[in-house]
Amino acid sequence: MALSRRALLFGAGGASVASLLRASPSVTSVTPEMFGAKGDGRTNDTKAFAAMSAHLNARGGGTITLRRVTYLVGEQRRGAGGHELSFEPLDIIHLSHCSRSIRIAGNGAKLRCAPGLRYGRFDPRSGKSLPDARKLDITNKAAPYQGIVWIEHCSASVEISDLELDGNLGALVVGGRAFPGGWEAGGVGIRLYANRGPERLFRIYSHHHAVDGIMVTPAADRSGATHMTDVICDYNGRQGCSITAGRNFLLERCTFRRTGRAGLGASPGAGVDIEAEESPIRNVVFSSCEFSDNIGFGMVAGSGDSADIRFSGCKFIGTTNLSAWPDKPGIRFDNCLFVGAINHSHGDANPSRATQFHHCTFTDNPALSPTGKVYIPHPGKWIAIVLQSPNVLFSHCRFHLIAEGVLPISQHNVIYEDCVMSQRSSDPSGPRGTYIGTNSINGNAHLEDSIIRGIVKVNGHLLPIQR
Repeated sequence: MALSRRALLFGAGGASVASLLRASPSVTSVTPEMFGAKGDGRTNDTKAFAAMSAHLNARGGGTITLRRVTYLVGEQRRGAGGHELSFEPLDIIHLSHCSRSIRIAGNGAKLRCAPGLRYGRFDPRSGKSLPDARKLDITNKAAPYQGIVWIEHCSASVEISDLELDGNLGALVVGGRAFPGGWEAGGVGIRLYANRGPERLFRIYSHHHAVDGIMVTPAADRSGATHMTDVICDYNGRQGCSITAGRNFLLERCTFRRTGRAGLGASPGAGVDIEAEESPIRNVVFSSCEFSDNIGFGMVAGSGDSADIRFSGCKFIGTTNLSAWPDKPGIRFDNCLFVGAINHSHGDANPSRATQFHHCTFTDNPALSPTGKVYIPHPGKWIAIVLQSPNVLFSHCRFHLIAEGVLPISQHNVIYEDCVMSQRSSDPSGPRGTYIGTNSINGNAHLEDSIIRGIVKVNGHLLPIQR
C-alpha cells in the first residue's frame, strides 16, 4: 500500500494517518508528527512517540526523523506499589527486539521531560513522598522515564544523531531515597540494553537526568562496537555515562562533566563509571575525551570484571574529588592531563596488567580547572596515591605542582622512567619507586627504599645507583 504525501499529511477517506500506517507494513520511515505529536514545547507528545515506537517495533525497525523543535515528553500512571512501581513511566521512544536497522535522525531536536513527574519513593495510594530508607529498600519507587530513548534486545545496527535530551531535573518532584547513597529509580537519557549489533551515537547532548546521561549494556555476544563521537553528558544525577557490560567501545571527543552538580546527586557521581555487571567489559578506548568537575570521580573503574581500557589525549579534572580511579587490569593512559589527585591505580605482578601512564602530565594548576578549584586530598596533599600497586608505570611523565599539591606517595615497586617532577610546596612528598632512565626531581622529596637503576637528580644532586 503506497501512501501519498497528501494522505500522510491529511488522511485519506476520513482515516487517520496512524490507521493508514498500521495498514501499511512497508512504512518504516516515520516522524512523531504522523502519530499526532505537536513539537511545540507545551503539548505532551509522549503518546505520539509511544505509538510511533510501536509502529516500528511491529515492523522490526526503521528510521525516525525529528524536527529542530522541542518535544515535551514523559508521563506517569499510578502503579500497584510494593515491588512494583508506585508511579510507572509511560514509554517514550522504546524500540525492542528489532531485526532491522534503527536510525534516529535528531536534526537538532530537543526532547524535554515534562515538569512535575515523581522520582524516588512515594506512597502509591496517597501519592505522598516516603521517607529516605536507612538501608536498601527499592519498594514503592517512582520513575519519570526508564529512558527517553530506550533501545533493547535489537540485533541490527543502531544510530542516533544530532539530538538533545533534557531530563529537566530541577522540575521533578523528588521523593525518598531507596538507600543513603541514592534513589535507584529510572531516569536515563539514552539507554542501550542487550543489543547485538553495532551502535553509533554522534552529536548528542544528554543532560539533567536523574540517573545517567547514557547507559550502555550491550549483549555479551554482540557483533560490532559502540562508537560515540562528540557526545556531551552534563549535570546528570548519578553518572554522565555508565558502561556496564560488553566489548568494543570507542568514545571520541566526548565530555562528561558536572555529574551531581544540579542539586540531585547519587553515588558514585562519576563522569564515567566502567562497572561490569552482566558480562565482562573489554576493549574500551577513549580518545580526546574530557572528565571534568564531577561530584564523584572523573572516571572510575573499580567494580566487576573489567579490563583493557585505554585513554589517549584525555583530560581528567577533579575539582572536589579524585580526577581518576583506575583500579582494573590493563588500563593505559597516553598523553593525558590530570588536574587534581588520582588514587587506586591497579597494581599487578604482571607488569602488562598494571596501570600505565605514558607521556602524561599531573598538576594542581587552578588555571586549568573550570571552577578554579583543584582537588588535593588532606592530609598528605599527594597528587597521586600509589600504594600497594606493584609495577604501576609512569613513563616520560611530568609532575608540575605549583599550588598546595605535593609529588606522589608510592612504594619501591612503582616504576618511574624518564620523568620530570617538581613541587612548589615545602610539605614532604614520597615518590619512592624503581627509577630507570633519566629522572629529575625538585622539591621536598623523600626517596628512601627506592631502587635507583638509572640517573636521578634530586634538587640538582645526583643519587648513587641503589639496587
